[in-house]
Amino acid sequence: MILRLDELALDLPIPKNPSPNDAAAIQELLGGKFGEMSTLMNYTFQSFNFRGRERLRPFYALTSAIAAEEYSHIEAVSYAINLLLTGVTERGTDPKPGPLADAVDARNSYHFLASGQAALPMDSMGQPWTGQYVTASGNLRLDLLHNFFLECGARANKIRAYEMVTDPCARTMIGYLLVRGGLHVYAYAKALEVITGVDVKKIMPVPPLSNSKFPEAVKFMEHGLHRELYTFSPNAYAEAGLIWNGKHPEDGSELSVVQGAIKGVPYPVLEEEPQLNSPGELDFDPEMFKDIAKKLGLSDEWKQRHG
Repeated sequence: MILRLDELALDLPIPKNPSPNDAAAIQELLGGKFGEMSTLMNYTFQSFNFRGRERLRPFYALTSAIAAEEYSHIEAVSYAINLLLTGVTERGTDPKPGPLADAVDARNSYHFLASGQAALPMDSMGQPWTGQYVTASGNLRLDLLHNFFLECGARANKIRAYEMVTDPCARTMIGYLLVRGGLHVYAYAKALEVITGVDVKKIMPVPPLSNSKFPEAVKFMEHGLHRELYTFSPNAYAEAGLIWNGKHPEDGSELSVVQGAIKGVPYPVLEEEPQLNSPGELDFDPEMFKDIAKKLGLSDEWKQRHG
């Protein structure tokens, strides 16, 4: 089961100008072959299908903890896309002036035709994510080797996407993923070393470019996010520490397992887009829940949200 927190993993700067083409580019980091949907579903199915998990518990715990984190990565990429799309079209309820006219030149028209100007489970060219990207072979060595390759491929895509976009929102999100994804690369390398004796770390980083080259990544490394493996569970998966221990290869800092989740931040507000009927329901009055909120002890929170 997943424990969901009503927070975003990182604080995303609000874009100064909308950029539908930057949003289209980072869709690859969401629904591409090496995107966050792929990492989530690969590790999730491997954890669901893990046979002999008690005897090989540290490997199961490691895969499960990383799988849970990938959910937050999907969310982070989606919010960056949504923020970059905010302001592309003109808000209003009158369709006659063509409020979506500015979307005609956007590279990914699905953001406006198939959603409320928001992220979708697709790659940068509008191709839907597919379960064919999932490898859950049932063989531990093969799955770990695949996961190492998947994280390296994801890292290559993140670096290329970083070099394509210039908006601080997109680059901050990518910097965060470079740090956390880099941790996952190293975690799977250590797992392979434990089970095979092969020092997979010697071929890292792939591509051969340190995360310290990216200013947006450095600020997350300064907070230790390159060395802290989170369990994303209040009391399980601590056995991942049997693999995730020792020194970080880049700066020699001590690796650690943290029970629980990364401390998040409030979600950025996504304003309604009436010209896309998103979310619609213009006649809905939230005051109808006021009395029920009071009975449930939610009145203070309700006042804060609705005035």
